[in-house]
Amino acid sequence: MVNYWLCVTNEENWNIIKREKVWGIPQRYKGLITKVQKGDFLVFYVSPKKITGAFKTVSEPFEERKKLFSNIGFDREENFPHRIKVAPLVIAKEPVKVDDLIQKLKFIITKKMWMGYLRRAMISIPEEDYDLIFNVIAQSK
Repeated sequence: MVNYWLCVTNEENWNIIKREKVWGIPQRYKGLITKVQKGDFLVFYVSPKKITGAFKTVSEPFEERKKLFSNIGFDREENFPHRIKVAPLVIAKEPVKVDDLIQKLKFIITKKMWMGYLRRAMISIPEEDYDLIFNVIAQSK
């Protein structure tokens, strides 16, 4: 069964994800990334308030401790060791403002408190939310 995920990152790590074709999360979210399977779909939320791209996973999750990601704003020892290889499907030419999507996203139940839904490294989202985000990104090209 295919799953759909919204991944939360910062600008510096977004550039690393695009360049290296890999997504990594902190140690404390190890249990979350183990639910991701090869063939799942990811969309990226880049803080602050931007949706930037859609990817497909092309590997199973793996652990690698080699420094790759920026740990600015995190524990300085954090190296995002739980990773998965990804392939880009669409990258927004101009980032999409998340404010424009909040009212339409099903996984965000309390619209006024939407930022609370993005306090984890990644969150499972319904296919229809993924499709909506993907189409908005594709139109921004």
